[in-house]
Amino acid sequence: MSPRGATLAVLNTVSLMIVLDSTIVAVAIPAIQRDLGFSPAGVAWVINGYLVAFGGLLLLAGRLGDLLGARRVFLSGLALFTLASLLCGFAGNAELLIAGRFLQGAGGAFASAVILGMIVRLYPSPGPQARAMGIFSFTQAGGAAIGFVAGGVLTDLAGWPAIFLINVPIGVGAFLAGLRLLPQTPGSGVRGGLDVPGALLITAGLSAGVYAIVDGVPLIGAVAVLLLIAFLVRQKYASSPLVPLRLLRRPWLLAANGAVLLIVAAGLGFQFVNTLFLQEIMGFDALRTGLAFLPTPVMIGLVSLFAAARLTARFGPRPVLLGGLLLLAGGLLALSRLPDAPSYPLHVLPALTVMGAGIGVALPAVMMLSMAGASEEDTGLVSGLNNTAQQAGMALGLAVLAAASAARTSDRLSRGATEVTALGDGYSLAFLLAAAFVAAALLVAVTALRHPPVVAAPSKVSAL
Repeated sequence: MSPRGATLAVLNTVSLMIVLDSTIVAVAIPAIQRDLGFSPAGVAWVINGYLVAFGGLLLLAGRLGDLLGARRVFLSGLALFTLASLLCGFAGNAELLIAGRFLQGAGGAFASAVILGMIVRLYPSPGPQARAMGIFSFTQAGGAAIGFVAGGVLTDLAGWPAIFLINVPIGVGAFLAGLRLLPQTPGSGVRGGLDVPGALLITAGLSAGVYAIVDGVPLIGAVAVLLLIAFLVRQKYASSPLVPLRLLRRPWLLAANGAVLLIVAAGLGFQFVNTLFLQEIMGFDALRTGLAFLPTPVMIGLVSLFAAARLTARFGPRPVLLGGLLLLAGGLLALSRLPDAPSYPLHVLPALTVMGAGIGVALPAVMMLSMAGASEEDTGLVSGLNNTAQQAGMALGLAVLAAASAARTSDRLSRGATEVTALGDGYSLAFLLAAAFVAAALLVAVTALRHPPVVAAPSKVSAL
């Protein structure tokens, strides 16, 4: 393997480990609650603590990558994530586990925020970049689904601490490989000092926003909006702004990240709802549910690794994105119209396969489009924006689809429907709303992503 290929492998290994952590824990929640004596409300913070810290720090981490160097920020985040995983694995009480999950989220944010920018620097040419984005997109999309299987297997065989401790040898190995392989990327420096008030405002605002979405607290959402407005005002008048407002005035950047948000909202929200659907309607247990997801990541891997780059090289990322979104929407619409007694091989499997093909070409394309035009000094920040859009999409998709499904089920039960019929109607609505998210992304791609900006040629990096 070439040094550049080995570097890409390190980045994707860490990305996969962090993505897996967002779903692998969900399967172990009942065991964690039982062993550590969590209350029903308190155990939610095993997931929420990670999400709040992760989502709140992504933008700051991306900017620090530009200022201090992406390599330094990536390795620091990886080290923190690995140590926090060790703390979680040996946590003997609820408080220590939650603290470890906050630290995991912070480390994950600092490591993952700069990965996309580092890949763009590694592969500046469109063809190789499309192939690299295909591999990265597979780790992002497939990793979440694989987490359900891995979580069930590890929890059953070795207990819930194993889902955290498995990160330690992987993290140590990736850190040592990163020290040797990752290119030196000196940042632009903190000229005039770091905008500490701006950093505090954006971190607090994004953290509050993620919390408001995942926990459904409108008052916290209002506070988040005020904090983000205060951040924008601060950036306008700060002598050395953390986030230059010139970036936020680029329609292309906002539209591309809006498409990312909508696609992730559909994809991750679908995974959560489909997990419940397979268990409550199809009668699958946890392990069989995880296995039922496998056709989607397998198809994502096949398409993103072997077809996406060729299609992008021939037609460009925007037409490929449009085709992928049509496939994804078609799969979701098929799931929204399942019969009362669906068959997995006959009804569910074809839809999951089509969706996997759609995601496999759509995600690499939209990642390329979201990074188009990023200058050398802004790649970390633009990468952080992309990750923030993904995190916001994840939280939005989970909140909207879960709430809509529950409301439709409750309404149907109140009208005398059987439990199975009511649940089926609720999940059908959720799948339809996920398709609506994809339709909105399609509209953005058609209307706002017509003329890509000129991509600035990145400078050469020492390790390549």
